[in-house]
Amino acid sequence: MSKGKKAMVITLSIVAIVALSVVLFMALNPQFGGKADKAVQLSYQNSEQFRNGKFANIDDIKINMSGDNFVAMLKEQFNMHPEATPKQTPEFVAMDSSELANYAGDTRLFWFGHSSFLIQTNGKNILIDPMLGQSASPVPVFSVKRFNKTLPIAIEQLPKIDVVLISHDHYDHLDYHTIKKIKDKTGQFYTPLGVGAHLQAWGVDQKRIREGDWWQEFQHGDLSFVCTPAQHFSGRGKWFNDQASTLWCSWVINTGKKNIYFSGDSGYGDHFKTIGEKYGPFDLALMECGQYNELWKEIHMMPEETIIAGQDVGAKAVMPIHWGVFRLAMHDWLDPITRAGAKGQDINMPVLTPQIGESMVLNGELPTTAQWWIKQEENQLVLAK
Repeated sequence: MSKGKKAMVITLSIVAIVALSVVLFMALNPQFGGKADKAVQLSYQNSEQFRNGKFANIDDIKINMSGDNFVAMLKEQFNMHPEATPKQTPEFVAMDSSELANYAGDTRLFWFGHSSFLIQTNGKNILIDPMLGQSASPVPVFSVKRFNKTLPIAIEQLPKIDVVLISHDHYDHLDYHTIKKIKDKTGQFYTPLGVGAHLQAWGVDQKRIREGDWWQEFQHGDLSFVCTPAQHFSGRGKWFNDQASTLWCSWVINTGKKNIYFSGDSGYGDHFKTIGEKYGPFDLALMECGQYNELWKEIHMMPEETIIAGQDVGAKAVMPIHWGVFRLAMHDWLDPITRAGAKGQDINMPVLTPQIGESMVLNGELPTTAQWWIKQEENQLVLAK
């Protein structure tokens, strides 16, 4: 065999091995989750959100992927802000597992950063969008690492979880490793349509999963949850045809005494006013604010829209979320909270900013929170000198 043919054989062999490795990785990696069986998929035909074999937003709104916009998105990847990742790891407040156990006081919230929360209310523990892993990507080469390498509390030290609420199946909201660690001490999972298949693939008993369509209400003891609209999309990226095969949503959480709104991921739209009219006013709105860009404003709000959306739902106060943990866009990591805070002042909307791991109690008066990131930035400047 000539040297040229040998080189070609070696090259083709390497390409084949790489291709096979990719296929096996995609097929066998459990992080990609599962898919609903055909009978369940047929039931999606009953949903107003399911059209042409896929879930869709109101008025079929979706991100603009036209030629010019797509090229602009590719170029934008090279326009990273120099402080898109904090120079100093964001500080957090450590959570005490013994203090969390058997809590029976007023409704309180703990933010883990990004969109993950522990809510303790009515003697129950609610976990929202449990992404407590270290990476928001299933592919190590393209890993999106958490700013903090540790959490306010180890996952294993969390108390028994009565309810887990999930807004959609993207990696930065639904984490395989977290679910595996909490599934045996969680009573009930509530998800939008289709997301339950991921949980089943990860060993969660089907009896402990309830899927909901938009406007579907659930009663859980003395708590009520409503699966409400969002303007986003879904898909865990295993194969191209799995995009929009599961629904996305926001959640209304009513404790009987407190009414809380969780936006999930969403672009700005009229659905916020509709939710406010149906289920508002709210004592607190946990509103997406971060990982945005004008090029994909259809599916992620700009910071000013975050505050306006909070006003639309009839919130007494807004807590900006979806920032502070992962870099998933090109903006300065503090831009979301800075711009949202300024808009809150402009329209007289209280903006709450608890530190990661800090307890925030809803007991009638609006909680007092500090701009903790400013102190951190000042300390960094002092150390630099």
